[in-house]
Amino acid sequence: MTYRNPAPTVDIIIELIDRPHRPIVLIERQNPPYGYAIPGGFVDYGESVETAARREAEEEVSLKVRLFEQFYVYSDPQRDSRKHTISIVFLATATGEPKAADDAKSVGIFHPWEIPTNLCFDHDQILRDYFRYRNYGIRPHL
Repeated sequence: MTYRNPAPTVDIIIELIDRPHRPIVLIERQNPPYGYAIPGGFVDYGESVETAARREAEEEVSLKVRLFEQFYVYSDPQRDSRKHTISIVFLATATGEPKAADDAKSVGIFHPWEIPTNLCFDHDQILRDYFRYRNYGIRPHL
């Protein structure tokens, strides 16, 4: 019997706590789909989602992060045009200067009022949910 299961992924919203207003880090993707994205990627077999989040942050933006909260799970089968994925989104803090690495073409530091409009996947929804939570303490609803 062959099973078709969604692929588990992680996304890490990284707040830079050594800068005013705690801006977040986004990457510009080097591979399709093109545009800006929250750092993240696929969970490796045998790896916990927390370990995957720390690894992906270091691989993509060269930052060691402190995960402080599991924010929400996004699982719409259409969220990624490549295949069905489930993303566990973490909130994290870091200090220092992010540098693009791995499959990130570039990295940007953004305040809430500067978020690019060309976001990949469902990252526009994730960031709307995140800023609503950060500013008003309102979590996404099931």
